[in-house]
Amino acid sequence: MHDSSVKSDLITASTARERLHSLADPSLAIQLQKYFKTGPGDYGHGDVFLGIKVPPLRKLATEFAGLPLPDIDQLLCSKFHEERLMALMILVMQYGEGDAKRKERIYRHYMRRKGYVNNWDLVDGSASFILGPHLLHRDHSVLGRLARSSRVWDRRIAVLATLHFIRAGRFETTLELAAGLLSDPHDLMHKAVGWMLREIGKRDVNVLKGFLELHSATMPRTMLRYAIERLPKEQRLKFLKRAKA
Repeated sequence: MHDSSVKSDLITASTARERLHSLADPSLAIQLQKYFKTGPGDYGHGDVFLGIKVPPLRKLATEFAGLPLPDIDQLLCSKFHEERLMALMILVMQYGEGDAKRKERIYRHYMRRKGYVNNWDLVDGSASFILGPHLLHRDHSVLGRLARSSRVWDRRIAVLATLHFIRAGRFETTLELAAGLLSDPHDLMHKAVGWMLREIGKRDVNVLKGFLELHSATMPRTMLRYAIERLPKEQRLKFLKRAKA
């Protein structure tokens, strides 16, 4: 486990929360609430920010890397975005360093609490580091179920989890999910799927082009633009001409 400057008897949710709140910046909180779309009808509606940038938050998460799971859970279930983000950072660190039993416990806890993984930064910073490695060599049909969820964050968790698969040279699951999400209505999913397709293309451009030959005409334009970003200009133009508006 990471070294910590916090004494073991002070590694509690309440101490972590006190430290977090001491870093709060109300003016930054206003900016973050706009950036993460927390207004009525937006994807982050109702989320509350303390106003803490990621680097100090990550440093604090490292200090509290030994936080027990019940205390992590208190932060993960918080109304404050940064408390949830810090909890996920700690879970990622503990999963990476845990034995098989610990990894299983963290994975199951993540799945029980995924309702609190409810903005794109929370998803993107956790799904490929917990779900991805946990499911790589196991039955991962759960990703298909998540991808069919009515909840956009479940669908994004499913897609982002496969980033670990892609890094391991396994593209099939991502491609299957991508094909099933071509008609997804949410822009955040268009970006996520396009991003994963681009990641595949970095490793095997022919796999990406094969997918695009089949689906570029029906892909949302944002998804396609993300997917083709690294292709040569003439190839980008070819696929864009086929795309729907």
